[in-house]
Amino acid sequence: MEHEESEPTKLFFRPISILYFIIIFLLTLFLLPFLILVGSLFVKALGLPPLFTFAIFLLSLIGSHVNIPLLEVTSDEPILTFEKINFFGVSWFIPELRRRKVLVAVNLGGAVIPTIVSIYLLTVVVPMKAYPIFMAYSQILLAFLIVTFAVHAVATPVKGLGIATPAVFPPMIAALTSVMLYRLNPSVNPFITAYVSGTLGTLVGADLLNLNKVSKLGAPIVSIGGAGTFDGIYLAGLMAVVLVFILV
Repeated sequence: MEHEESEPTKLFFRPISILYFIIIFLLTLFLLPFLILVGSLFVKALGLPPLFTFAIFLLSLIGSHVNIPLLEVTSDEPILTFEKINFFGVSWFIPELRRRKVLVAVNLGGAVIPTIVSIYLLTVVVPMKAYPIFMAYSQILLAFLIVTFAVHAVATPVKGLGIATPAVFPPMIAALTSVMLYRLNPSVNPFITAYVSGTLGTLVGADLLNLNKVSKLGAPIVSIGGAGTFDGIYLAGLMAVVLVFILV
């Protein structure tokens, strides 16, 4: 893999092989009934328009391969890179340890879109409900704080990779917290509480509160939500809503 310096002013894309594309396509067809079911749950539980819900899934899938550069920080750890050298028609990849800048980016499908959906729920859907706005926002804020601190407590920096959390932990905490608060005050939609607290709580707890550790990871690129559609931030909101359906 030829080493190229990253430019923080440009979008960059995660490459897709033909085999990977075929696997994702077949997996999508296999899971289509489940995706339709989850989509209907989102429409019913979160009060989202059907077309808007379809756009969320589609843009999240496409946007999972798009990263938006935010800033660069100087790495405290050596970063392993490879330089491609051609010699008499033969390509050699020479490993080299460098101390250079780390590019911090945000993934479109894994972080930006779930955050936009959360903002839409907070600013459009929640005010349209019949319960007192202050009570609703207070309950969602409490759930968000609980998920944020719980996720931050288990988030672990992994050198050469990024910040890792157990996949099931954030949505489970978000769902349990939302159901518990719902039983104390049934006037607040637990699905909205679960989605917003799961999405934003994971974003803040796992990524934003660990930005000070980026320079110690030894990775050339750290992308928030960078694992794409099935990343922790996207999955936290999605699974939290499904789990609330099971628990309520």
